[in-house]
Amino acid sequence: GMHWAADGSLRIGAFTTIAAIAVDARLAVAYPGVAASAQGLATPQIRHLATLGGNLAQRSRCWYFRNPHIACLIKGGSDCPARSGNHLYSVAFDLGPCVAPHPSTMAAALLAYDAKVTTDRRNSLTISELLGDGSNGSADNALQPGEMIKSVELASPLQGERALYKRAISRTHAEWPLVEICARAVIKDGTFQFIRLAAGGIAPVPLRLAAAEAALQGKQASVAAIAV
Repeated sequence: GMHWAADGSLRIGAFTTIAAIAVDARLAVAYPGVAASAQGLATPQIRHLATLGGNLAQRSRCWYFRNPHIACLIKGGSDCPARSGNHLYSVAFDLGPCVAPHPSTMAAALLAYDAKVTTDRRNSLTISELLGDGSNGSADNALQPGEMIKSVELASPLQGERALYKRAISRTHAEWPLVEICARAVIKDGTFQFIRLAAGGIAPVPLRLAAAEAALQGKQASVAAIAV
């Protein structure tokens, strides 16, 4: 479920479904990028079954990993067969030995919102602390054996925030993204007072686009500024 604090911050339980997040009206106002990301991932059937915790902790989507006859790094093998094999949908940004893109849309959205994760053993993990920096090719995340995600915490919403989620896919529906992005902005007097950009599907972990954020901070909110 979802638990709102007096200051407007939100704690979402790990068993909360993606569909519930996608349709919650209060959440959509407070954290529009989270809601839009939940609305955009997978299919309606999957969103009604998938949970927030499950989306964050899901296993690699690499076809070599899922082949029971191939030993890759995540399964204790010595190398990444996708690196020299069929890597058509592998990473664009090479951060470590494994070239499988991270599968969690919600991880990218929560990275943009500086969300904190609570497990049954640890509190206030950042998304980067939960998933690592992409340099460890032998694990999908930094959870310890048997450790379970309990909830995700979102800080008080920003007044006047607008947000958008977009993904590019290789077919019209029900496909993993080639690239996806969650963009947040607060625009005042025609300029970017706040900007957050997080991308998924392009690296072993979701990425904050810090250089692009810095380039836009304080600049005119115009097509020309964004194009530069």
